[in-house]
Amino acid sequence: MRFFLRVILGALIIALMGMGLTPQAAYADFPGCRENAPKIANPEEPPPPGVLFRKVRIFNGLTDGLSGESDVLVIHNKINKISATPIVLPDLIKLEDGQEIAKKDVQTINGTGHVMMPGLIDDHIHILMSANQLTTELLNPEAKCQLYPNARKEAKNILMRGFTAVRDLGGPVFDLKAEIDRSDYWSLTEQERTNLEERTPGPRIYPSGATISQTSGHGDFGEPDARPRRFGGGNSYAEDLRATIIADGRDEVLTATRENLRLGASQIKLMAGGGVSSNYDPLDVVEYTADELKAAVDAASDWGTYVTVHVYNDKGIERAVNAGVKSIEHGHLMSEKTMKLLAKEGVWLSAQVFELQSESESALSGENLVKQNEVAKGTANLFNWAKKYNVNLAWGTDLLFQPDKTYLQNSFIPKLKTWLSNFEVLKLVTHDNAQLLALSGPRNPYPGELGVIKEGAYADLLLVDGNPLDDLEVLGDYKLAISPLIFNEEETDNKPEFTMINHFKVIMKDGKIYKNEISPDVTDDGAV
Repeated sequence: MRFFLRVILGALIIALMGMGLTPQAAYADFPGCRENAPKIANPEEPPPPGVLFRKVRIFNGLTDGLSGESDVLVIHNKINKISATPIVLPDLIKLEDGQEIAKKDVQTINGTGHVMMPGLIDDHIHILMSANQLTTELLNPEAKCQLYPNARKEAKNILMRGFTAVRDLGGPVFDLKAEIDRSDYWSLTEQERTNLEERTPGPRIYPSGATISQTSGHGDFGEPDARPRRFGGGNSYAEDLRATIIADGRDEVLTATRENLRLGASQIKLMAGGGVSSNYDPLDVVEYTADELKAAVDAASDWGTYVTVHVYNDKGIERAVNAGVKSIEHGHLMSEKTMKLLAKEGVWLSAQVFELQSESESALSGENLVKQNEVAKGTANLFNWAKKYNVNLAWGTDLLFQPDKTYLQNSFIPKLKTWLSNFEVLKLVTHDNAQLLALSGPRNPYPGELGVIKEGAYADLLLVDGNPLDDLEVLGDYKLAISPLIFNEEETDNKPEFTMINHFKVIMKDGKIYKNEISPDVTDDGAV
């Protein structure tokens, strides 16, 4: 009988996996919160199999300048053809895999006067933690069932700001990622496409899973009187949410790293130095021994991916680099000598524009706000030295705990022109950020090319009214609006809580259009 039950259970799991689902709930949420899953009245219609953009000028992510007027043909989720002369479609488009697409099924968009560019990439984000306040929601067990609905809404908002890919550096987003991936119609199997109700629009997510922290480290959100597990204590609430893992010693770090990899992490995030929002670690503190850091690097390397660490100070950065860490998050308090070390070793720097803030502007207060402003003072040196020594530079926002401020995500891009040229900024937030994503190697959940407009790359792109090479403000000029991506009237109270970037006229991710403010203007022969 027991054997028979195992067979039945195994068959059920295989069947669920065949439908693109795990044995978990179809929608991302915590146990006991399933009633918050979005209710969708009608299945989504399949997107057109092809989209032809006419007469766009292209910023390709790599070249300092725009192309002349060009046609761009997207087939399914890839850029199929780019041509300086008008693309003439045959009545039947034959693909390499033997499929055929009728010309009449190809949507045409008149891009005259618009710039096509790659979708934006944010390489340091925390979707769940940016969508929820720290004390009233994230660390409040009574608010647990609101965390995922808030994150789901923020994921849609991120996409509507033009960010088509993000690297999530701490938080329980594996299920949310899977839910979003079910929206990418052309990346699904035929069987998976039969159940289009189960979807949430959002960016591609490169998840880290729970951040890994030592006791007393930047990921330790336990109560002051809580005892470590080794001394008979239990998990903190943040650990129960899988927002963080407390791991001490080589063996525990190995287990924590492997646990995140087992769940689907594309890279591993450790806390290697003092932090701003945490209560127990001053900024000068160095976290994790060389042996502990090396344990994470060894485990990640065995899976073909890399370790990135949160750290601000010189000693922590040097220890991490010597242990084989491939990316430094923040680094605002490092010296010029340490920046030279990053350049010499080819280590990535994922930098943020941190600014001085008052208590009314910040999500933090007291000593945490003091630490925040101390870090912000290092922003200028960080970017100046990174450029001076040609360090592998990536960029992210690291917005946290202020869901009413996430609409400012795009506004940090124009601020980069203080240290970088407009071209360098655009290349940074597209092509360069994509190179760091690709460092995940075989753990890359989206192995196609991102961050560029070129034949064969993923069709993650924007049509911009204006030239961002001349004016970066076109990437950050926003208005607040009701999202066009709501599932039904019950999901919104009709308050303008979603950001709409005024100059983004088309937003496409994975070959699917999520925003189109350009009216169709097509003649019978397919030419515009």
